[in-house]
Amino acid sequence: MRFKDRDDAGARLAVALGDRRGERPVVVALTRGGVPVGARVAEALEAPLVALSPRKVGHPWQPEYAIGAVCEDGPLVEAEEDLRTFEQGWLAEAVASAREEARRRREAYGGPALDATVPGRTVILVDDGLATGTTMRAALEAVKAAGATHTVVAVPVAPAATVERLRVDVDEVVVAHLPERFMGAIGFYYDRFEQVHDESVMRSLQAAQRRASASSATSSS
Repeated sequence: MRFKDRDDAGARLAVALGDRRGERPVVVALTRGGVPVGARVAEALEAPLVALSPRKVGHPWQPEYAIGAVCEDGPLVEAEEDLRTFEQGWLAEAVASAREEARRRREAYGGPALDATVPGRTVILVDDGLATGTTMRAALEAVKAAGATHTVVAVPVAPAATVERLRVDVDEVVVAHLPERFMGAIGFYYDRFEQVHDESVMRSLQAAQRRASASSATSSS
């Protein structure tokens, strides 16, 4: 299976999640690529859309290689490396920098706050796909700390091994396409996989808030 773009992936994922509408879930989309996917899911489920920005912590000699991930709040999640083997002063600075970028994104994007939206609710965490799942695990820790009572990870595509590892941390995993052999990159499963910019994230969040305001006004009239 291939997806035309993130909008198409979100539409297909929304079909797989259609029975969740009655649970009044909150959709938490990982920035940036998960937001257009999550926006389609949130619209279909008439759910709030919250942006969350888990950040990778890169290896000191190979920054593109993630040794862990962290959100603005919540614990540092390890990837494959034992973080105790790294110089702890450097690690503390790297984690602080990642948290600061997560904070910057939250302030720039706006939208509903995590701790004001998810307590006591079912939370559907959405991204445009999973590879190792490290950033998703950091996001899971953040929504649990914020008070989510039931957690669902929902993605268009993911390797089977990553899905199995995630099942330990999450209540449910929903994947639109689970390939027998993962090709190593999420973008392989998309015809169009352009970079998502901050402005696009903000537009998606603003549109979701307008829908929520319109729905609230209709319900109260």
